[in-house]
Amino acid sequence: MRISFCQGLLTGAIILNLLILYYVSRAQQQMMEKRKDFGRGSRRAAPPASGLGGGLGLFIGTGGESGLVGAEGHGRGPRVTVLLREFENFENYVGDVASSFLHQRPELPFLAVADTPPYPPLVLPEGARLLVLSPSPDQPPQAHRPEFHIQTEFVLLVPDGVELEQPRAIERLIRELEGEGGGPVRLVAAPVLTRSAVQCLHLRVNLREWTATYSPAASGSSGSVCTALQGDAVVLIRTEDLFNLSVPLGRPLFSSLFIQTALRGWKVKLLESPCFSANHRPLFSSAHNQWKADTRIKEASGKLMRSFGLKRILLPDGKEQWYGCSKETPRCFSTVQDDTPDYLYLDRWTPPCCLRALRETTKYVINILESSGVRYWLEGGTLLGAVRHQDIIPWDYDVDLGIYLEDVPNCDHLKNLDSGSLVDANGYVWERAVEGDFYRVQYSEANHLHVDLWPFYPRNGMMTKDTWTEHKQDVEFPEHFVQPLVPMPFAGITAYGPNNHRAFLELKFGEGVIENPQYPNPAKKKLDRSKL
Repeated sequence: MRISFCQGLLTGAIILNLLILYYVSRAQQQMMEKRKDFGRGSRRAAPPASGLGGGLGLFIGTGGESGLVGAEGHGRGPRVTVLLREFENFENYVGDVASSFLHQRPELPFLAVADTPPYPPLVLPEGARLLVLSPSPDQPPQAHRPEFHIQTEFVLLVPDGVELEQPRAIERLIRELEGEGGGPVRLVAAPVLTRSAVQCLHLRVNLREWTATYSPAASGSSGSVCTALQGDAVVLIRTEDLFNLSVPLGRPLFSSLFIQTALRGWKVKLLESPCFSANHRPLFSSAHNQWKADTRIKEASGKLMRSFGLKRILLPDGKEQWYGCSKETPRCFSTVQDDTPDYLYLDRWTPPCCLRALRETTKYVINILESSGVRYWLEGGTLLGAVRHQDIIPWDYDVDLGIYLEDVPNCDHLKNLDSGSLVDANGYVWERAVEGDFYRVQYSEANHLHVDLWPFYPRNGMMTKDTWTEHKQDVEFPEHFVQPLVPMPFAGITAYGPNNHRAFLELKFGEGVIENPQYPNPAKKKLDRSKL
């Protein structure tokens, strides 16, 4: 069979395409192998550190004590990288810390870590390096990733101003951590100066409720095991554990570290000794610099808590710190669609700052209604929350009150709202709702968390109104439920509700509604009752 010129040309083109495909595939495979080799090779040599201080160079030790360098079964390199994360550019002792550790243990890598290049620049001794976390467009991504610059088995996190006077102190920490095996203790800490400088705490983090709670932990004779530390301490952690955290080197370091470890069920063991020394205490030479440092830590704490989705922090002394919305800021969630606020899709409930604002608004409105002679009652899901929790339902986003329409003229805040909204002396916004013939009281002009007031009037023994929503619970009901109204606890006060709340709620929501909680729109997001 003779092959025409066109057929030969086509055959050649096919063969050429196959060859190209083969070589492209080979090239991709080789690139993947090089990346794997680079990852394995990074344990022998790290890429240059970004910013000031040049490259990290090789982390191969030249000798040292058993348990730190050259230990049997651990290779010939150092086992610990000393890392200093917390320091201020305007006054610090990073160079002194590095000199102290490298004088006693010259084989140990020392790494100072900063978000941006420090100014004035750090003056570091030979053997110490600076890693800047902020990326630079002229450097590869690994240049700013700390996991590429720490090739040892352990990381020793040290505070600014600390000194190493006892070289074997680090070995003691390693023995303590290795002695815990694979148990929950994944960090070991030693105090700076004195044991009283550090407080061992229990930390419970509830992401669903956007809350972290600290409480004091008891001390034992051989040290304390807890979930968080507060104060001046040196902490040892396995490198693998550190970089299994989503934010391994966040600031403030202890806050970031222990929130993440507590969520994983890890614990920290605080030893009674050894104590690391520190000649630079207090750390700052002037009240002004101390104020600057405190301000920066406060700003960093707010940024960290917001990034972690924590809006309420309960401190060991009973005080609270809030990082959510306020009367001067918008609420924490956007316009609600399909009766399902955005936080439910994140498996979270109403932020505590929003619940606080709703409670304040409700108490304020109820006080005005009662003093004005306006009869009201807890309505719908608000009544359901009062019966179940004596409070707002944990995932609810507004409060509903029913009122008698004929009592509206008794209230100065309501009777003239046909002409627009009213911002009262306390910053609450009273308005007639644009969605229908009812009233709305907002927490403030900036924050639109609100209480809705639904005017009902009696007709043929039934309570009815002029505006209805698509909610299944928005129905007429017999007037005898509000004749009389009865007091009931709600959100820290005594409010009024229907006289037979079970029958009232089952009329509106269906039988068993009190015992069977559910999100407002199960078709969009269903409540997992096993997690209640």
